[in-house]
Amino acid sequence: MLKHLLVKNLALIDQAEIEFGPGLNILTGETGAGKSVLIGSVNAALGGRVTKEMIRSGAESAYIELVFTVETEKLKNALAALDVEPDEYGTVVITRKITERRSVSRINDEAVSAQRMKAVTGLLIDIHGQHEHQSLLIRSRHLAILDEYGAKRTSSLRKEVAASFRRYQELKKKMESFSADEDQRTREADFLNFEVNEIEEAGLSDGEEEELEKRYRRFSNARNILASLMQAKKLLEGSGLSGIVPAVDEAYRYDEELKDLHDMAYDLDSLSSDLMRALDERLDGDDFDEEAFRETEERLDQIRHLEQKYGKTIPEVLEGLKERKQRLDELANFDLRREETERALVGEEGHLRKLSEALSAARRETAKELTAKISGKLADLNFLDTRFTMEFRRLGDYTANGFDDPEFVISSNPGEPLRPLGQAASGGELSRIMLAIKTVLAETDDIPTLIFDEIDTGISGRTAQKVSEQLGIISRKHQVICITHLPQIAAMADRHFEIRKEIAGGRTVTRIRGLSHEEMSIELARLLGGAEITPAVLQNAREMKALADREKENGRTG
Repeated sequence: MLKHLLVKNLALIDQAEIEFGPGLNILTGETGAGKSVLIGSVNAALGGRVTKEMIRSGAESAYIELVFTVETEKLKNALAALDVEPDEYGTVVITRKITERRSVSRINDEAVSAQRMKAVTGLLIDIHGQHEHQSLLIRSRHLAILDEYGAKRTSSLRKEVAASFRRYQELKKKMESFSADEDQRTREADFLNFEVNEIEEAGLSDGEEEELEKRYRRFSNARNILASLMQAKKLLEGSGLSGIVPAVDEAYRYDEELKDLHDMAYDLDSLSSDLMRALDERLDGDDFDEEAFRETEERLDQIRHLEQKYGKTIPEVLEGLKERKQRLDELANFDLRREETERALVGEEGHLRKLSEALSAARRETAKELTAKISGKLADLNFLDTRFTMEFRRLGDYTANGFDDPEFVISSNPGEPLRPLGQAASGGELSRIMLAIKTVLAETDDIPTLIFDEIDTGISGRTAQKVSEQLGIISRKHQVICITHLPQIAAMADRHFEIRKEIAGGRTVTRIRGLSHEEMSIELARLLGGAEITPAVLQNAREMKALADREKENGRTG
């Protein structure tokens, strides 16, 4: 679950820390207090898009830190498959630093790409944003929801369909290559023969380029080494070191205390003689082979010319040679190869059709189960006499995901026909339908933390109470973090955080603090009564909180 959130210098937030806990974590506050910034910071840390404008004015950078605790072996194994190892306490730390020029994301202090970050955090947390229910108006999203729910039943079939579809597409593309007339085939064969001859005459071998490059570097370095050693010999010859020993000897004859200088002069003379002999030996043995150097250079030029035309590396050029020979064989045996490809295409299409039909049948069974569960949750969310199901259509052609084009349909009132969600559901109803879907999916998935950003949009009264009860049910198996403006939902909180704007140092800042049980009732009173909290409103809030506490306790023991 998400244990700790730290945000620094993001929008109105100079610094905010929250210690979340299990169960239902509620965040409330006035409009504009910074609730959306808080959820935005979590999204940013998870790999979402960020801009430098998000950095608080006057600050050089913004920083977000999420600390997760991983409790199940299954989740630890899933993270390990992505090369993420929780520490000895099961902790995974996600951070993101945003500066004017760039942003850096890290997992356990290791820099990671946005793609890898999303893969990892997708196992840890699921965020339902304010407007996510609008995605229910997109039909393709319905298939994604169905496949997410039925993953165990359909995942292997979907992989088989995808593999068969790739082969089918390759065969279709190959069939298109048999559409050329005789003149086109002749011209293509002539050109292919030229290319094949050019590659074969070069006599390429794998690993040759690397060896040539090493030889070329040796030749290049040998030329530089030779010039440097010759310069060293010239300097040594003109250094006048040979005259040092006689001069010091002459002085030593008159003063025996110069023995140290005398010995050093002889040592120097001996070292210079040794160095001269070593230079001569090396220079005598290092005959630079200009012809071999030229041949190496020309061979490298030839190889790189072929790589520019046929592939980036010798293996790619040789693979291209193989493909050109295969195409020449097809052209030489045109009718036979076309018939073989046509038979293979017909066979693969039949295989793909059977797999797609099996996948569709499995999906239809899954859809019955899924929509039945969603219907039950909708009834819990005050959808009375509502029919909710899924209709299947078939696409005009195959895809990597089969040929299904399913859609959720609903009838909210008796006697009304089933209609697509966009025609039959309001914004508030779509929000509740999405909550019902999330509730059903939460029963089967292993994502420990769910965030709901104002799931209560467009609802009130009895419906709000039903939504709060569903959130309470979800929070028994998952950590739930919910931003709300409704007291019925806030009353169900296991932990309640208030978000408010304050003036500090002449600037507006967002502050977040956890509330005590009594402060929770006071915040409920604010949500119930607005600016003025009367004794009656406060008493009502306390009763609401007590009722919610009993409801939660009954749910845990029931």
